[in-house]
Amino acid sequence: MTNWHIGTMGFAYDGWVGPFYPAGLLSRHYLSHYSHYFDAVEVDSTFYGIPRPEQVQRWTAITPPHFTFCPKTPRAITHDAPLLEGIPLMHEFLAVMDHFGDKLGPILIQFGPEFSHHHFNDLRHFLQALPTDKRFVVEFRHRSWDTPGTAVLLEERHICLAAADYLYMPHTIHRTTDFLYLRCIGPHGQFGTKDRELVDKTPELKRWAAQMQPHLTAVNDIYVFMNNDYSGFSPATCNRFKQIVGLPVQEIRPLIQGRLF
Repeated sequence: MTNWHIGTMGFAYDGWVGPFYPAGLLSRHYLSHYSHYFDAVEVDSTFYGIPRPEQVQRWTAITPPHFTFCPKTPRAITHDAPLLEGIPLMHEFLAVMDHFGDKLGPILIQFGPEFSHHHFNDLRHFLQALPTDKRFVVEFRHRSWDTPGTAVLLEERHICLAAADYLYMPHTIHRTTDFLYLRCIGPHGQFGTKDRELVDKTPELKRWAAQMQPHLTAVNDIYVFMNNDYSGFSPATCNRFKQIVGLPVQEIRPLIQGRLF
């Protein structure tokens, strides 16, 4: 049986106050409220820096037992310096991620659009330095990586090749391990608000669901994450995709604040 994990990229958005978070809810309670609706989140804040272990422990403590965190590798490793120089920092990052315990899901390693297939050997050495007791997923932003050799490299390391509904990247799924990972991303800043869906992405989401169908018997888990720039309001888009794949949907209706305390 395939386990679905569907959620948003990040959760701390002031624009969600009203349509998702109750008015007056303190930001430190956002994640707890979010976990009433979704069982996974892609942690976007780790892209900007390694959190304190105490912060990770708090996130873990305030979420339900089967909640999953998929942290994003810091940009200091993937974007800001030559990749191989980031291996020591990657190990520091992973040591902090260990505080998620059983709630740690795949760790996203996203590369920028300037990271091309020219860096293949650097990538191979970097992946070889990763521990084998964690799951990783790699996302590329340069089309030169769309080659059979890329898939072979990731298969050898049991690392997932992320599928991305993003601008110029191929909208295809290439299974390289025992789970799938889809990121639905829109052009940054294309919507002035983040409080409602402004574009109906049903046709695109149905195409992704159809692509996943042949893999259901071969994978244990499927992770799907939406951002606000995809259709305007990612919680609603998550529920839209849940309906498409036949999962139960909890209506988005902010809880009365008093019930959270």
